[in-house]
Amino acid sequence: MSRPVEVVGAALLRGGRLLAARRGPGRQAGLWELPGGKVEAGESRAAALARELREELGIAVEVLDEVAVHTHDYGDLLVRLHALRCRLRPGSPEPEAREHAELRWLRAGELDAVDWAPADRPLVAAVRALLSEA
Repeated sequence: MSRPVEVVGAALLRGGRLLAARRGPGRQAGLWELPGGKVEAGESRAAALARELREELGIAVEVLDEVAVHTHDYGDLLVRLHALRCRLRPGSPEPEAREHAELRWLRAGELDAVDWAPADRPLVAAVRALLSEA
């Protein structure tokens, strides 16, 4: 088995809601995910997430901690997805869907209303617990 690709996803919380992103055209089009992306060589997970969110959503975040991690085998690709809790930095613009088809702020009770990408599904329970604490 090959070494997993390290990927980060944002557990971006605000007002008791989680930001979810629906994938655009391409691999897993239409499925929902925690926004983020691949960790580049020599880059920390926190730095990768901040970079990805700046590029994909036009926002600035403060990364707080790791919520959960899950390794998923897609058959042709093995990924290790780290969900990192973060919050918008003061003065950051609102997230905009630059690379995604849609963005939604979801409450804990709404998390099952969207079709999550397979790698993200196991992370949703950990994020749901965070939303329940808020």
